[in-house]
Amino acid sequence: VTLKKGEKISLKKDDGTKLEQFCVGCNWGAIKTKTLFGLLSTVHDVDLDLSCIMLDEKGQMIDHIYSPLYKKEFLRAYGMPDGKLSSWDSAFHHSGDDLKGDTDGDDGLDNEIIRADLTKVSPKIFQIIFFLNNCGPEDFSQIPYASIRMYEGTPTHVEKIFAAYNVSAVPNFAGMTALIMGRLTRSEANWKFDAIGDAFPDKNICETILRIQKLYKKTS
Repeated sequence: VTLKKGEKISLKKDDGTKLEQFCVGCNWGAIKTKTLFGLLSTVHDVDLDLSCIMLDEKGQMIDHIYSPLYKKEFLRAYGMPDGKLSSWDSAFHHSGDDLKGDTDGDDGLDNEIIRADLTKVSPKIFQIIFFLNNCGPEDFSQIPYASIRMYEGTPTHVEKIFAAYNVSAVPNFAGMTALIMGRLTRSEANWKFDAIGDAFPDKNICETILRIQKLYKKTS
């Protein structure tokens, strides 16, 4: 189930039925550093943000999910709407902003999760892009076990992992602070998932959204 860049994933279960309800989750740890000859340690919080935007047939953003904690003045300076945790069509719901990461080691659960129900997606939406931003000074290579995965289940119970992407294990992600994970594209009544896996040194979420809109003006 390791997600590879450029790979296309079929949204079907083993029994041939469509995968219509799933989660996209991100897991990461706080950074621990040793001090005083290794006798003491300090913990530095890490704030990653899992987000998604929805584009129409022409590639224009018509809905979004990202943290409501982003300052309105900051977003409006880029022409972006205020943050929110649910899509207007109720197809996507975000678990909320985690500002720290795991401070006591990996608990096996995702820190931020977007729950999806493709049966509720507005007919105006043709693309859904999932992406990740780091709000702190670190790059992805410095963040313990940072990873993204798509799975069937709930935020507290993983039934089956369909795709996983280990962000911290990619050497050329050093210096990178934004990751476009992948996108769902509509084809008539069906959806397909394209693994993108491209990282960028974007300074903030707005730069990443503008980049996505430029890259994916069309579904093809």
